[in-house]
This record gives sequence, C-alpha cells and structure tokens, in this order.
Amino acid sequence: QVQLAESGGGLVQAGGSLRLACASAGLTSMGWFRQAPGKEREFVAAINWSGHSTYYTDSVKGRFTISRDNAKNTMYLQMNSLRPEDTAVYYCVASRTGQSTGDIVQAPPANLNWGLGTQVTVSS
Repeated sequence: QVQLAESGGGLVQAGGSLRLACASAGLTSMGWFRQAPGKEREFVAAINWSGHSTYYTDSVKGRFTISRDNAKNTMYLQMNSLRPEDTAVYYCVASRTGQSTGDIVQAPPANLNWGLGTQVTVSS
C-alpha cells in the first residue's frame, strides 16, 4: 500500500491562506477529501496523473487550487480566501491504479490510498 503523508495544516483567520502538501510515490490520480466535526467526509479536489486535468467541488471553486510536482512526488492544495466552514481534517488520497480525476471522484473509498489527515482550522 502506498504511504501518503500530509503536511501544512494549521490555524488561520478567515480570509487567510494555507497550502497543504502530500508526499507520495507513483503516477496515479490524487486528490483531497475533508471531514468537519459531525459531518460526513466530502470530496474537495482531484488531479489526474499528469497534473493537466483538475476537478473541484463547487464550494471551493475559485478559492482552492490543486497541483502536483511529479519530479518531487508531491501534490499540493493551495487554499485562499478561507472561511470558517472550511474547518476540517483534510485527507490526501491517491488512486491505486487510476490516472484520471474520475478515479478519485467516483471511486469507492476502499479503492483509494488514504493519508492520516491534517487539521485545518479557520477562525472567524
């Protein structure tokens, strides 16, 4: 199983920015999910193996940017204009074999490799 390691979480004021990073190996599609207290886990963003195709949930479009540097085996989530409702544990995921964003968005959770998560807290 591929080991994923997130970094970059923390506490920020509303309107601020954070950048999450996820170290991994392999050229499969990757993405981010999040889970807020008392809520179900939700999809945030996905990126295909090459980095040329991305997909976002509506609530983060225009504020978050997903990217990857395959030479460094690292994926990023740049989060701008953060809101209190963005507060959650953010999880890095990687498809085990798929290379498209659909392999993240539509995959059953058991078909993905998961990181342990990093806390993002946005204060109002």
